[in-house]
Amino acid sequence: MTPFLIRWASPMVAGILCVACAQPAGRVVLLPQPEGRPSAVSVTSAAGQTELNTPYAAAEISRKGEIEPVRSDEAAVRKRYPDLLRLMPPSAQRFTLNFQPGTSDLTPESLAELDTVVAAARARSGGEIVIVGHTDRQGAADANDALSLRRANAIRELLVSKGFRAELIDPVGRGEREPLVPTEDDVPEPRNRRAEVFVR
Repeated sequence: MTPFLIRWASPMVAGILCVACAQPAGRVVLLPQPEGRPSAVSVTSAAGQTELNTPYAAAEISRKGEIEPVRSDEAAVRKRYPDLLRLMPPSAQRFTLNFQPGTSDLTPESLAELDTVVAAARARSGGEIVIVGHTDRQGAADANDALSLRRANAIRELLVSKGFRAELIDPVGRGEREPLVPTEDDVPEPRNRRAEVFVR
């Protein structure tokens, strides 16, 4: 996933050259990823390069292209860029729904959670949903690929039946490739029989 960045360029004001020379030509700030996922960005100019790899790390680029890491933290970024931060879309909400063994039928608990998913999507301006179906490691890998996609599509159909627009739902299947709980082959694991629903 592409890291969130704030890039700022100071205005050039003719006639105040001494002030302009003291100000950086630009600043890059690395914002944190959703759910604390790691990210990094390389800042490169003709005069050098540096990597920002921690949340709120920042670098200033001089008018000569020199790059200088600068101290920054969440409070400083929020104070300096309130308008830019307000323009950022909210992080995706994530729901996990579970299935009965070997089927695309949701468990009763997960079926009851669908209204919460729809309400969360309708509360957002974009209101898009991505559904990623998964299986445990029972059965053949190609059969699990097909089952995971059937699971994603089953949730899509249920959401459409509740009045959500079909064109805003993207179902995909990942088979047994991304287990929540790693197991040996042919080991049943209810927590891996799931779909992750991302509302964004």
